[in-house]
Amino acid sequence: MGRAWKFGDNIDTDVIIQGKWLVINEAEELAKHVFENIRPDFAKKVKRGDFVVAGKNFGCGSSREHAVLALKGTGISAVIAKSFARIFFRNAINTGLMLVECSETDKIDEGDELELDFKNGEIINLTKEERYKINPMPEFLLKIVEVGGLINYCRMVMK
Repeated sequence: MGRAWKFGDNIDTDVIIQGKWLVINEAEELAKHVFENIRPDFAKKVKRGDFVVAGKNFGCGSSREHAVLALKGTGISAVIAKSFARIFFRNAINTGLMLVECSETDKIDEGDELELDFKNGEIINLTKEERYKINPMPEFLLKIVEVGGLINYCRMVMK
């Protein structure tokens, strides 16, 4: 369970983490600068388990893996969006950041308390007592995310 942090459509990787911070490679350090140009208070107020909720094409722009690392470093449970840019989606799977596609993100407001229910394929909005269907992620991709990313998954499979 966590609260929703609401963003719009076409959230660019340059907005998630500015280019000047690409010299940092530790997720927790990058997290201190996530969204700092559009939500300067985000990094200080986001809590482990919270959710980033957005519209269409989240993670568009450059293919910087740092954007995913910065979000992962915040401790959020997942990014929930109507759709994701292809390279961002791939980077998120590879690094173990949970992404959830849901066409009903417009119904979620800033601060709503949310819970993910993968078993039933839905987001539960505890604040509004509503449920929203999610697009199921293939089981093998969920497994990669659950073990922390592609490298951990390959290590697990190679044992």
